[in-house]
Order: sequence, then structure tokens, then C-alpha cells
Amino acid sequence: MSYTLRGRIETRLAAAAVPFLVASVAALALRAWWPVELAGLMIGVGLALDVLVYQRRLHYQPGWLAVPLGLVELGATMGLVLLFDVGAPLRQALVFFAFSWLLAQVLVHAVLPYVRLTYADDGGELGHPGSGLVLAAPVAVLVVLGTAAATQPPTVRLAAGVHEGPIVVSSSQKLVGEPGTVVLNGIVITSDDVLVRDIEVRGGEYGIQVHDSERVVLRDVSISGAELDGIHARRSSLTIRDCNIRMTGDYTQAIDISFAFDLPPSRVTGCTVEGGEEGIVSHMAHVDFRDNRVRGTTLRGIAVTEMSMGSVRENVVEDAVGVGIYCGDYSQCKVTDNAVRGTRPDLRSSDRGRHGHAIVSHFGARAEVDGNVLERNANDLKAYSDGEIDVR
Repeated sequence: MSYTLRGRIETRLAAAAVPFLVASVAALALRAWWPVELAGLMIGVGLALDVLVYQRRLHYQPGWLAVPLGLVELGATMGLVLLFDVGAPLRQALVFFAFSWLLAQVLVHAVLPYVRLTYADDGGELGHPGSGLVLAAPVAVLVVLGTAAATQPPTVRLAAGVHEGPIVVSSSQKLVGEPGTVVLNGIVITSDDVLVRDIEVRGGEYGIQVHDSERVVLRDVSISGAELDGIHARRSSLTIRDCNIRMTGDYTQAIDISFAFDLPPSRVTGCTVEGGEEGIVSHMAHVDFRDNRVRGTTLRGIAVTEMSMGSVRENVVEDAVGVGIYCGDYSQCKVTDNAVRGTRPDLRSSDRGRHGHAIVSHFGARAEVDGNVLERNANDLKAYSDGEIDVR
């Protein structure tokens, strides 16, 4: 089919109408604006390619070319998602793009040629309805963006310098620090829809506590000197990104996410953890631990335990004592593409499972293990007390 520039734009907007509506409804239902941001990027990429590339290079566009062009648009869209830090979960983003692309193909190849018999001869132009779409599209975008702006939580900024805590966040908000912002004795979160970003926390029994809350995001936080846990989450669903946690002393844990089995999965990505008894651990929760670096723990580096369901992927665990990655107590774990190096035996313990094992499955747990790099560990894999390791 040979498209005119107007035909490309009008067809693109017609194909995007339903996905944009779905994204808007999803954003309102989830109280999260990544669906609208994702849809906006997808539509923007398509329009930019229509104007700058397709119209100039593709004087005739055969139907089969929709597949490679769709892959190009997918790559460009996901690249912008990463660049602009859109908080879209990867699986949901891919499903939304596939749904939008399939709907567009049905519209272009079946619906529009049937509804408008001159569609192909007119180069994809839609006549008066198409002009209406071009006029209505900016209005629809402004309405949705206005709604998003009006319903977004307020931003509270902490000035550079030392702030005495604990700071309690009991309502939906964005708590954002400036360079050099330090909070002493912790932050306590007890509300849904909270973002904490760019803050250093020192001391306290817990660095950051999250209780009975959902849609909490902790990003670019640094924690040191906590007496028990760096991040302590109970009955909560949260995302932790790009954190830096240093722990010292016995019985300390860098990140503990527990008792949230019936809540949406929690994610820990891009964090650096040093020291402590346990690095990143879950108890009775759905978790995704990805692309983290854990070093120098004295009990377990990463643990998915007490009937948790978890994905442990693309992490680096180094110089742990006892166990590198642990799947225990009837948990279901996918342990893929990690690097575990230098795990040493706990010479003070008679526990056979603490003899420097890179990956352990214990007490009815099942670990699917694939693509891991295991180097310089005293032992590599260990399953005992009815634990299972399924090496793919």
C-alpha cells in the first residue's frame, strides 16, 4: 500500500485510539501513570517514524513489512522507556505493545478497508473522521495529562543537610532529597503511593521501614548504621531501585521483605549491599531480585524463604560466608544468570548447608537453576532436607 503523509498520521492515530483509552483506564485503576506514559511514547515513536523515515523511504509498504517495522518501533519505545525511567513492568509493557500492534494490524488490513472502500486508493486517508482524529488527539492528551497532574501525590523536598528522624510518611507523597540530604534515625512509611528518592539514611533500628503499604518506590537511597535492617518491609509491596546499603554487626539484614504473599510482587533491582548477616531476603512474599551486587555477608547473600515465590536473576554475590543464594522452606525459586564467587564455609557452624555453598535448596524448596556462573566457591550446589535443585 502507498500511504500519503496525511494517511499515515490519520491511520496511526486511529490505531492508537483504543490502546490510549485502555492505558488511561488502566492508569486510573492502578493509580500509576506508567500506562499513559508508555502509550504516549509508543504513539510518539510511531508518528516520528511515519514523518521522518517511513514517508521518505517507503513509497510502497507491503503488508509483510509490518512485522520488522513493529520490531523497530518496539525497540525504540523500550529504549525511551529506559531513558526516561518510565516505571512500566517489562512483561506488562510487552503485552501492551503486542496488543496495540495486533489491534493496529486488524484495523489497517480488515476494518478500515471494509468501512471506507476508498481507503487504499486514498493512501490511508480517512476523510472527515481522520481530520477529527487529528484535532481530537491533542485535546485527549491534554485531558489525560491534566488528570494525571491533578491526582499525582505532592512532592516534599528535603534540603541538603542533616534532618533528625525518624521521619514518618503517613500520606501519599514524593519525598525527594537534594544532593547532601541526610536523615538520622530512619524513615517510616505507612501509606500507599509513596516515592522516596535521593536520600541518605544513617542510624536507627531500621533505616527505612514500610508497613501495610502498596506502590511504594525507594530509589537512589543510601543506608548505613542501621541496628537491624537497612530496609524493613512488612505486609507491603514495593520497588527498590539503585540503593546502596552498608551493614555491620550480627543479626543485621540489608533488605527484608516479608509477609506479603497475597500482595503484588516486590522488586529489588540495581542495589549494592555490603556486609551484614543476610543481604537481600524474603519471607512469605512474591519477589524479583535482579541485577544486584551483594558482598561480604556472614549467613546468606540472597535468600528466598518461608514459602516465598521468587526470581533471582543477574545478581552478583561475592565473598559470602555460608551460602551465596538460598531457597528454603517450601519456596519456589528461579535462580538464573547469576554470578556467585568466593563463598566460604562457616567454620563456626556444624550445619552441612553452610559449608560454603554457592546455591542451596532446603526443606521442601524447589530451585530451578540455569545459566549461573559459579567460581571459587568451597562448594557449588547443595539440596537437603527434601529440597530440590532442577538444573536446566
